[in-house]
Amino acid sequence: MSTDAATAAATAAPGAEIVRMEGITKTFPGVLALDNAQFSLLPGEVHALVGENGAGKSTLIKILTGVYAKDSGRVAFDGREIDISTPLEAKALGINAVYQDINMAQHLSVAENFFLGRPLRTAFGTVDWRRMREVADRVLAEYDIHIDSRALVKDLTVAQQEMVTIAKTVHEQAKAIIFDEPTALLANEECDELFAMIRKLKAQGIGIIYISHRLEEIFEICDRVTVMKDGRWMRTMPTAETNQDEIISLMVGRAVEDMYDRKFFPPGEVVLEVGNITTRGKFTDVSFDLRRGEVLGFFGLVGSGRTEVMRAVFGAEPPDSGEIFAYGEKVDLRSPKDAIRKRIGLLPEDRKRQGLNLQLSLVLNTNLVAYDKVSAAGVINLRKERAVAEEFREKVGTRTPSVDQLVRNLSGGNQQKAVVSKWLAAESDIFIFDEPTVGVDVGAKQEIYKILEALLREGHAIVLISSYLPEVMGLSDRLLTMRNGRISGQFARGAYDEEEILRAAAIE
Repeated sequence: MSTDAATAAATAAPGAEIVRMEGITKTFPGVLALDNAQFSLLPGEVHALVGENGAGKSTLIKILTGVYAKDSGRVAFDGREIDISTPLEAKALGINAVYQDINMAQHLSVAENFFLGRPLRTAFGTVDWRRMREVADRVLAEYDIHIDSRALVKDLTVAQQEMVTIAKTVHEQAKAIIFDEPTALLANEECDELFAMIRKLKAQGIGIIYISHRLEEIFEICDRVTVMKDGRWMRTMPTAETNQDEIISLMVGRAVEDMYDRKFFPPGEVVLEVGNITTRGKFTDVSFDLRRGEVLGFFGLVGSGRTEVMRAVFGAEPPDSGEIFAYGEKVDLRSPKDAIRKRIGLLPEDRKRQGLNLQLSLVLNTNLVAYDKVSAAGVINLRKERAVAEEFREKVGTRTPSVDQLVRNLSGGNQQKAVVSKWLAAESDIFIFDEPTVGVDVGAKQEIYKILEALLREGHAIVLISSYLPEVMGLSDRLLTMRNGRISGQFARGAYDEEEILRAAAIE
């Protein structure tokens, strides 16, 4: 959308809109979730909805999709005032959502998922499998999605599942599609494919509500942006007339340059040495050292081998060759249990599946790898168990009404804090953070950065893996780049050059 078109969109007459929400208020026991909030969506535009966790974004969207009933206000769809009571009513109107956690029947085929609950029938009343596959194949081809409709969903990548979900949504005659953190689990090239698909949807006049913590995406794909804070509407602007600094200031009252304002400490002795470790097909001859009180950054494209190296250091996938020394002593880390004994903790990128047990409480997750410290003769001391959870909840600032809260009910930022608490309870000394701020809002990001700073102040050592170059440059004392499974560059703080770092990571 051009600047003129975007400006027109920002001031469009109500009748031109697909969605218009005005004066929306919603309360829960003891919480004012929405306070006179507003939002609008035009045909053929991508409208970003941003704000910290707790800003009211999810509540507003759940009112639009019929999950929650509003206390007061007005919702209009296609110029007609409506009350949406259930998600099925929203879907029937043409309001659909694509969530970060993809909800598809994994054991069924792509075509079966396309027609889940409403299969096509032959004249004899039997399921028309051939026609279902033909329709699914046609829709997928229309959006350049090269997937066989007979493929089982469980065999597809996350990106492919997301593309299939979008194609299915369009086939169901969606007029407005909500994208909630759609790129959180995608590689860079997969993000490009998603954005190409979104542009096709725009060209067809479909309105897109785009929710993301990655502000750089807002400026790449969105026409307008609405900022929310504490349940209130702050401002709606054409993206061409704003910038990240202004958006962050509206969201949290801080400027973007303050995001990476951490204190640096003189590095101490070497606590970890990795010498020429190799795992065939993943990485080759990787060497580095880590000092107490420093952040060693790893930057590289998806597939460069960064995560695989750290899983090897953690004993999750031991290398084929090479040496690892912890505190000057050669160690044989054949399992995570071995690494934990050496006070090494890994905070994985996929914290929901690999870092936490979402079905358990904060108490249990905090003590997950430290029950030997709150037990005697195989009997858990419940008072100690709870005291440990309370201690580290307070230390890292996890926001929850109780340590008995299930971790699945915490925000992304608070879930990450729960992972930190787990490793603190285990008395870890070396922390490996793999993409620590994926799916985390701006305010929670800065809180996580302050936790890193506090760990360094206490003399711990940190390895930081991040795909976001400003983050890894802003936080690291030293920075290594990886490309095709090898260390491709080394940079000292004070000599960082964004272009040189990108060249080292991406260019043969």
